[in-house]
Amino acid sequence: MKRKITQQLKEWKERSHGETALMIDGARRVGKSYIVKDFVKTSYKSHIIIDFYYAEQLVKDFFENEILNLDNFFLLLQNYFKTDLHVHESAIVFDEVQECPRARSMIKYLVADGRYDYIETGSLLSIKKNTENIMIPSEEEKIKMYPMDFEEFLWAVGETRLMDYIRNCYAEKRAIEQSMHRKIMTLFRQYLIIGGMPQAVNKYINTKNFKLVDKTKRMILEMYRDDIIRHAGKDANKVLRIFDYIPAQLQEQNKRFQIVNADGSNSARLRNYEESLFWLREAMTVNFCHNISEPTIGLRSREDRSDFKCYLGDTGLLLSHTFSEKEMSEAEIYNKILFNKLEFNNGFIMENIVAQALKAAGHDLFYYSNNSREDAEERMEIDFLLAKSKITSRHNISPIEVKSSKNYTISSIKKFIAKYNQQLDRPIVLHTGNLEEKDGILYLPVYM
Repeated sequence: MKRKITQQLKEWKERSHGETALMIDGARRVGKSYIVKDFVKTSYKSHIIIDFYYAEQLVKDFFENEILNLDNFFLLLQNYFKTDLHVHESAIVFDEVQECPRARSMIKYLVADGRYDYIETGSLLSIKKNTENIMIPSEEEKIKMYPMDFEEFLWAVGETRLMDYIRNCYAEKRAIEQSMHRKIMTLFRQYLIIGGMPQAVNKYINTKNFKLVDKTKRMILEMYRDDIIRHAGKDANKVLRIFDYIPAQLQEQNKRFQIVNADGSNSARLRNYEESLFWLREAMTVNFCHNISEPTIGLRSREDRSDFKCYLGDTGLLLSHTFSEKEMSEAEIYNKILFNKLEFNNGFIMENIVAQALKAAGHDLFYYSNNSREDAEERMEIDFLLAKSKITSRHNISPIEVKSSKNYTISSIKKFIAKYNQQLDRPIVLHTGNLEEKDGILYLPVYM
């Protein structure tokens, strides 16, 4: 499967010339190992891949015992993996490097040695268990990998040119031809159902069977739960409570994450869950979206760390996490989504996939909410806020509203425009309809 991150790997190889190692951070099953194996196979004369999740202790011992003798270290690796390494033409991959922190700490010396290129993949790289007693190498370049975005999904299902057409229409602010819009919305709903986990996408391509796709996604969710139990230590129960509560919270009218609801106790406090929230953030299984006090440049400086929404990192997983296997089958949830016949508030699903898309595109997530009881004109909520890439003296922030149904109101965004007009760039409504510009608001189909 073609992934955009491959271009970043190529750029790193050309730019670095072995002077840095590349660290790819991402949730389990987003395709890190697959894409790195494909890259080194096509970009180097030879390569060695060490998967520390399954590596024998003998291999891990190389990193403990041979640090002072790199000639012997490389000799041992070549003999064990039966692969010849070539100076400046070979790569060594440390896959799931969090399972062997000592290997990560050796990167400093390996890069300084300069013989080969090094690529690391991992998750939970910053939690205490995986950083204790090691020096984090400054020679690492880090990039984050997310589930497949909609364009990558289109590539996978054979629609390789469709996004170019969508981009052209966006650039010209021109509506999509109506029959094409219907086709793209059908593909987008497929993506909404399947999600961006490569294993689930591959299952769909090979079977065209949503039930089998659902089983694949549930296997991934169980793997996440096993990881929590295995790695979260004393916080495992708290992490599981948060993880399992996400679908229920997102379906509430007020989607803000409430620790008391996740815990089931009126005495629960956010400060007692900080480590658990940090764990989920590091696992990259969730995306946090923080409330800000004012839509101005430097959004992070305006955020309220205690007021946030918690989206699941992949919307396909969210669907399987929300409904039991029996509910999914008996209610034909997937078919109802595909044909836009789902008779319950599915706004949280659409909001989740927009959060997923924005995060994959490199944006931090912020929203605005004012629940004033005294002044109705002050009472509003904006789903997402984005800063312009080039900051000017004013008009820097775009408010984004997400609408999942055909009939909707935009009272919040109108009030927001009236209050913060001088600070706002173009307001955007993402909906299931076509592109349209009206009263200073840009309406975009959600896939655009």
